[in-house]
Amino acid sequence: MATGAVPASFTGLKNRDHHGLGFAKSPEFVKVSNLQRVKFLRTKVNVIRNSQNPGSETAELEPASEGSPLLVPRQKYCESIHKTVRRKTRTVMVGNVALGSEHPIRIQTMTTTDTKDVAATVEQVMRIADQGADIVRITVQGKKEADACFEIKNSLVQKNYNIPLVADIHFAPPIALRVSECFDKIRVNPGNFADRRAQFETLEYTEDDYQKELEHIEQVFTPLVEKCKKYGRAMRIGTNHGSLSDRIMSYYGDSPRGMVESAFEYARICRKLDFHNFVFSMKASNPVIMVQAYRLLVAEMNVLGWDYPLHLGVTEAGEGEDGRMKSAIGIGTLLMDGLGDTIRVSLTEAPEEEIDPCRRLANLGMRAAELQQGVEPFEEKNRRYFDFQRRTGQLPVQKEGEDVDYRGVLHRDGSVLMSVSLDQLKAPELLYKSLAAKLVIGMPFKDLATVDSILLRELPPADDEDARLALKRLIDVSMGVITPLSEQLTKPLPYTMVLVTLKELSSGAHKLLPEGTRLVVSVRGDESQEEFEILKGVDATMILHNLPYAEKKTSRVHAARRLFEYLSENSLDIPVIHHIEFPSKIHRDDLVIGAGTNAGGLLVDGLGDGILLEAPDQDFEFLRNTSFNLLQGCRMRNTKTEYVSCPSCGRTLFDLQEISAEIREKTSHLPGVSIAIMGCIVNGPGEMADADFGYVGGAPGKIDLYVGKTVVKRGIAMEHATDALIQLIKDHDRWVDPPAEE
Repeated sequence: MATGAVPASFTGLKNRDHHGLGFAKSPEFVKVSNLQRVKFLRTKVNVIRNSQNPGSETAELEPASEGSPLLVPRQKYCESIHKTVRRKTRTVMVGNVALGSEHPIRIQTMTTTDTKDVAATVEQVMRIADQGADIVRITVQGKKEADACFEIKNSLVQKNYNIPLVADIHFAPPIALRVSECFDKIRVNPGNFADRRAQFETLEYTEDDYQKELEHIEQVFTPLVEKCKKYGRAMRIGTNHGSLSDRIMSYYGDSPRGMVESAFEYARICRKLDFHNFVFSMKASNPVIMVQAYRLLVAEMNVLGWDYPLHLGVTEAGEGEDGRMKSAIGIGTLLMDGLGDTIRVSLTEAPEEEIDPCRRLANLGMRAAELQQGVEPFEEKNRRYFDFQRRTGQLPVQKEGEDVDYRGVLHRDGSVLMSVSLDQLKAPELLYKSLAAKLVIGMPFKDLATVDSILLRELPPADDEDARLALKRLIDVSMGVITPLSEQLTKPLPYTMVLVTLKELSSGAHKLLPEGTRLVVSVRGDESQEEFEILKGVDATMILHNLPYAEKKTSRVHAARRLFEYLSENSLDIPVIHHIEFPSKIHRDDLVIGAGTNAGGLLVDGLGDGILLEAPDQDFEFLRNTSFNLLQGCRMRNTKTEYVSCPSCGRTLFDLQEISAEIREKTSHLPGVSIAIMGCIVNGPGEMADADFGYVGGAPGKIDLYVGKTVVKRGIAMEHATDALIQLIKDHDRWVDPPAEE
């Protein structure tokens, strides 16, 4: 006999004798008793059982912990692990726009004008609508802004613009009540709607203290819920990783679990009041945290039987390719699992500029779901959905008798490989520079952000001594040179690594190579298990996962997960590089978004050891930078300064784009340093959770500087603030002088 607690929504389990394993109902969790022995994965195990209320539903089971004989319901975060199937949700109406799984993925952005400037805000909303956005959000921080919202709405209606408007609310319940009378949706942040601003203090709570806090939240939040019901408004319960309350952080930590619990406190009040026209969001500036939080949210909703839609976004993503890459990693990963009903790409750019990358991401997700891109069903046991644990491939080790050092062909924190042409070998010094190698008297040497290995699809002729010398110099500094089997057999180049397919391995063609030749194996990921078996008998230096881009029905993400599952099940620790060959004339944003989704969507789960991007007509430096940006965005290899930069809104107290460019110009050479550039205190210490240093608007023309989440200098005149930030970095021994120009 044993007792335990399981989610009440799992009304029944079945054992081999078909007896219902039911649970008595209660609002959240129920106590259950009676252990029964059942068959699970060919093993007899214990299942918690309560015979008082037998049910008919069957739930997936998994061990409560590794090796445990006790099974608990499996937390399921997506409809299918082997293909993209859109998660089923209810429909939530935002004005005249329907959100949910029965509708297109909606795209949205946020105004950057002063909300009190009605004319400017109206003009910007119209430009956003003309660019094709479905929804637009406007910050509403006080009574004057709330009053302006009525004028904004009326003016837009008079101009025949019916795009739904969302009020962004922080710290202001009375303002939310006021603006709910005219706007279509209210965004509340559970971390600061009823709780005080976080002081990042660890608090001790008794059960009674905690309950009183929840009662306070209900008292403050209930009037808004009732008003939204009255006027037919929608709501977004939008948690941010860095702005959790001290109460939540004291209980759950600054974690995805805390983010979900914070949102659920508000959702339970909505449900208690029979209000269901709301969506969730779980935003973070770190794509890895963001992905984990949304997955945990959906898993918990599945346990509870909830079906509310999701608003996806990576907050404070930054600008340019950095911002697009971070957004693609976070949003694209979730879209490939069928999650997400409306998205925003938060960029430190004009809001109109967010629409195009947002649309590209939405189209990518919709296409994957419509085609149900995937692979043949497979069992997945080893991927960690909710907490990051990197699968680290075995880095190359030096073998006896080898005359060159192969240990540098891959990097422990994530490798970047590049495809090089014969034409590039004609100008060796330019090639070395394009690979980001340092030059000393014309000789290349590896640096922090130097490419680790190159793919040479065609070897230079045996009599091209200059080209072969250029390659030898790269090999001498431990840069890997990979070439296809056919090239190495016809024009052998000493010390190259040879690219082979599974078919070539099974035919034995690779045995024509000299003994000891290092092999690189190209794998699609959708091969049969029998074809995979040959990997067991091959001493491969690395695997290139390469599924042709033209594949319509097969999903690169799911094929790679299938490959990693095979490797894990068979204890094969061969490093895997994500190799993506893009077609010619691909738009740069599509390349960045495609790489972030298809490779980043695996790296955020710790699946993969590097990246190789090819695009025939794209600039070499752009591809190299995109590759390093991808690794840094996935929190792997840090090769440049990390910026947490808010996208600006009506609260912003300075020109974010101008100041951001100025700070980047002076600090971009500090790998390992993270700097937050925030327009105001709302997006200040709370939402710059990952930053080492913060530059935050404190008042018009004044800047506050932070170390971590602690303000250290207040009210610095803007014209001196960048220099003060640099001095602060120096004071904490994090500054190095920029490298001298060669």
